[in-house]
Amino acid sequence: MTGAHTASCRCGQLKATATGVPVRVSVCHCLDCQKRCGSAFAAQVRFPADSVTIVGEAVQWTSENGGVFRHCPVCGATVAFAAAIPDTIAIPLGAFDDPYAFIPTVSVWEERQHEWVEIAGDIEHFD
Repeated sequence: MTGAHTASCRCGQLKATATGVPVRVSVCHCLDCQKRCGSAFAAQVRFPADSVTIVGEAVQWTSENGGVFRHCPVCGATVAFAAAIPDTIAIPLGAFDDPYAFIPTVSVWEERQHEWVEIAGDIEHFD
């Protein structure tokens, strides 16, 4: 899991490269993440902010909760965001060139988890 990890939007115009070991790999069931990814939950990989480089044109949006989201103006995919954990940048797990390199170890906001979703494996669970 060490080394450089590259992620990109759907069209490839916006890229994020993270180096080193992630701070956290998580699944989130909060309503903001559900809206952001258009699914019942989102998986993301968080790195120290100073270990992430973003290249390409990005549109930035700040949520009412103070989260800062960078997405591609061409295809609309979110490539990186800063929210919830200070001094980190989160990258959607599915945006990585190798999304199988990371395994979530934390599941958060489970009070918002859909009843048909089950997060299995060696993972910490938090409401």
